[in-house]
Amino acid sequence: MTEPTRERTRLYLITPASVPDVAAFAKTFESALAGGDVASLQVRIKPDGLIDEATTEAVARALLPLCREREIALIINDSVDVCEKVGADGVHLGALDMQVKAARARLGKQPIIGATAKDSRHIAMEAGEQGADYVAFGAFFPSETKADTVPADTELLTWWQSVMELPCAAIGGITPERAKALSLAGADFLAVSASVWAHKDGPAAAVRAFNAALDEAATAF
Repeated sequence: MTEPTRERTRLYLITPASVPDVAAFAKTFESALAGGDVASLQVRIKPDGLIDEATTEAVARALLPLCREREIALIINDSVDVCEKVGADGVHLGALDMQVKAARARLGKQPIIGATAKDSRHIAMEAGEQGADYVAFGAFFPSETKADTVPADTELLTWWQSVMELPCAAIGGITPERAKALSLAGADFLAVSASVWAHKDGPAAAVRAFNAALDEAATAF
């Protein structure tokens, strides 16, 4: 019996925590897409650690047409309210946010629901049981985007891939140079922020470098 072939790991972009100029960021996001494949974009506007719902909604509305055109899933961080208002593709819930089952009951079957699991197998499995569409593990490396992270080991990705069908995302300090190893370890998605928006050669170059690393990893599956 032939083992099923893993699909190629894909890129999951996360916005900067602060977006002072929505129109300018929309152009930055569009420029990033010149670098190649992007699976999803999470709108995470938390300039002081708390969600700014007004700016989250503004950014989501500005980017939704482009995401629809490019078949990129638009995910809202934390806020089911904003997800419903703008008609986003889904919501990502942190460890202290609304439970997955409550979000699923409110949003229905169609929207994507992701859940933060940090380094916990138990939390990840519980999220899956409650109806999550993916779980996010990390941080795998020190992160500039989020200070309150929990270290995670790549063995967690390998274990998850071996026992669960639910997709998993790796997050935390991921750069193009680290992408291949995380893909080979078992990540279905790489969630990245600063390594794209603050890349020395620009967002498109960063996305291009990530995709090159993920293409290389896919040949070894």
